Amino acid sequence: MSQDNMQDSNIQENNVDANIEITPEMQAFYQRADAIIGIANSQLGSEAHSGQVGASLLYAAARYSASVASIGFVKGDDFAKEKDDIVEFYVKQYRQMLSDNLTDYAQNFDKYVQLNQDDKAAK
Repeated sequence: MSQDNMQDSNIQENNVDANIEITPEMQAFYQRADAIIGIANSQLGSEAHSGQVGASLLYAAARYSASVASIGFVKGDDFAKEKDDIVEFYVKQYRQMLSDNLTDYAQNFDKYVQLNQDDKAAK
């Protein structure tokens, strides 16, 4: 699915499903996510399939999250003591985001599959 189509779908579905207004902060959140998805999609090709790119994306998210989680700590020992809580926080967030996106994809499967086919045909 193209970055623009995914962004429009995310915004429309989130707005319809939750009956909430998309704030500028939410819009910026989705734009950042879509930019990262665009980079991941640009890695697809003869040298890397979606599973490989997805694994790299997960690794990058874990690495970046570890860096973000370390902000504010002065000593590595103090940071290490919080490891389990940090892992639990990120796993809970990821589980919810993954569940929400799987639900969205299932509910819009035909539309998303068609958008993916349109993107491939355009290339």
